[in-house]
Amino acid sequence: MTLPSTMRAVEISEPGGPEVLRPTERPVPVPRAGEVLIRLAYAGVNRPDALQRAGSYAPPPQASDLPGLEGAGEVVALGEGVSGLRVGDPVCALLPGGGYADYVATPAAHALPVPDGLGLKEAACLPETFFTVWSNVFMRGGLKAGERFLVHGGSSGIGTTAIQLASVFGARVFATAGNPTKCAVCRDLGAERAINYASEDFVEILRAEGGADLILDMVGGDYLPRNVRALADDGRLVQIAFLQGPKVALNFAQVMMRRLTITGSTLRPQSDLAKARIADELRGRVWPLLASGRIAPVMDSEFDLTQAALAHARMEQSAHVGKIVLKIA
Repeated sequence: MTLPSTMRAVEISEPGGPEVLRPTERPVPVPRAGEVLIRLAYAGVNRPDALQRAGSYAPPPQASDLPGLEGAGEVVALGEGVSGLRVGDPVCALLPGGGYADYVATPAAHALPVPDGLGLKEAACLPETFFTVWSNVFMRGGLKAGERFLVHGGSSGIGTTAIQLASVFGARVFATAGNPTKCAVCRDLGAERAINYASEDFVEILRAEGGADLILDMVGGDYLPRNVRALADDGRLVQIAFLQGPKVALNFAQVMMRRLTITGSTLRPQSDLAKARIADELRGRVWPLLASGRIAPVMDSEFDLTQAALAHARMEQSAHVGKIVLKIA
């Protein structure tokens, strides 16, 4: 297959708001050993993209400086040593960066087949969110059937994914959201109780139920001590972001006396091997659920690649429900 030497892309011209995203032209990446080159049809838009744009989330060494951590398209070239994938295969993939472009290179072990019944648009929304939820809720958080699980931001891409996965694996699911419409979405996806954080106290509600066995939080700030109060004895809190800041005063006597576990992670800095292990678990345990229709990505809106700034503005308004995508080709 003859490939062009250059491609369209959207770059971050300087740290700032959505307006600093601008169209540019870049060389088409060359896949290194163990990598595949994908001609993208769609790319997902995620909070880490906005953090990188704002200058607070630098890409790891050797990663592209272009934003974009997930996408879907067609394999067009293979790096040395790649097996199990062929040129022409439709895939979705977790990306180290570079998804806001026509072509992107990524480790072959981080690419997964497009689940049966889903198109490339829906598949582009899977990797970043499903890698994050599966690794934190099930691998790190150890969620089990019958446990009480609370996810904050239930109508977000992370939240809609976490609700569905926790529900299908038998947990009792609670979710917070900011208005009645978003709460209704959470209930429709499988939440036993959707909590409107604008008018209800999730701590009181969870304590009345016996406390949460596991909480997934991306809010941070003053939610941290409230999360501790909302946990059951021996409960676990998994922190994956800090939309309200990473620093807060916390009484650790409660953590000690009630045997609580506070942990967390970020996905992008993890090793290629760690991400490959998550991909293997998703392929075996979650992709069949997508193919059967038992779970599905929740879609919000689509923008053209050249409208990346508008996509970021919508995400930062927090009016969206589910995933926002960029149409590349």
